[in-house]
Amino acid sequence: MVQILVQSLIPLSVFLMMKICTPQAEVVVPKNATISAIFMFGDSIVDTGNNNHLVTLVKSNFPPYGRDFMGGKPTGRFSNGKVPADLFAEKLGIKELLPAFLDPNLQLQDLIGGVNFASAGAGFDPLTSELVLAIPMSKQLQLFDEYKTKLKSFVGEERADYIVTNGLYIVSAGSDDIVNTYFHTPTRIFEYSVSSYTEFLVRSASSFLQELHAKGARRISVCSLTPLGCIPSQRTLAGGIKRRCAEGYNKMVQLFNSELSSELRRLNGACPHARMALLDVYGLVFDMVKNPRKYGFEISDRGCCGSGLIETGFLCNRWNFLTCLNVSGYVFWDSYHPAENVYKIMVQKKLGKLLIDLYS
Repeated sequence: MVQILVQSLIPLSVFLMMKICTPQAEVVVPKNATISAIFMFGDSIVDTGNNNHLVTLVKSNFPPYGRDFMGGKPTGRFSNGKVPADLFAEKLGIKELLPAFLDPNLQLQDLIGGVNFASAGAGFDPLTSELVLAIPMSKQLQLFDEYKTKLKSFVGEERADYIVTNGLYIVSAGSDDIVNTYFHTPTRIFEYSVSSYTEFLVRSASSFLQELHAKGARRISVCSLTPLGCIPSQRTLAGGIKRRCAEGYNKMVQLFNSELSSELRRLNGACPHARMALLDVYGLVFDMVKNPRKYGFEISDRGCCGSGLIETGFLCNRWNFLTCLNVSGYVFWDSYHPAENVYKIMVQKKLGKLLIDLYS
């Protein structure tokens, strides 16, 4: 499908009407809008396997991760199945999966529809990536430069420039900054208040977005943070005996989301010919946690993997006999990451508005 979209330049609005219009919802975007490719930057929410090729403990290329993926294969996605990077590409008809740029099996043809530079454990705070040896956001931008060089050698400079200029760029980071670096390491919490660290993260995010824009990005979406105080691991660590949502975490997330949204509005005025938009999923995920049955789930206070209280990464493994048999009733796959069905709901409900925000 990507060859049709890139070469024939079908207007995105027409293309989306063919792909995702339903009797309940309709996506309306400008007639001349076109998406040539998808480029993903960020952390474990969207990493599709880059960390497989790093020396780091933050990996998921082993069972039961990928249990509901194609063929039940663990690929380095922190999910039982696909992650948002894949689902965006799939919904737009560009690719079925968004490949990791560091995958040694990546073919030159795979470059055309876009790739994924995200690394599990990365954050806007450089210390976050350093602590777990993830790919820093600055290095992800360098990998993007490498991608452009390879693309130009394959399709020529004119077509490569077209693909880069008309790509959809999605950034998902910040969760590990707050949960891991701020609240669970002594370095930042004694150096910054909640408000000053939030300001630091937003400034770092802004610098990243401005660099991305300077490298050719024109349509950029930044994912809001979800209610991190309600993820199972933080209920266990900071929610008290009853494992309630840790309100301090959620308040910090809300502050970050609000200040990030304001910064995106400022950048829209400062960056010519660019449009940046917040993909706001906080309220949706919070509602799924508080009212799981409304969305077809049963359990929202623990994950499927292991006990669901604390296991993530190497603690979520094939030898953990407590892992649930059917994840369909769970909001969370492990104690940190939502299940694939949650991601599907998020993309289904938020994609249309995002495209309007970016292209209208």
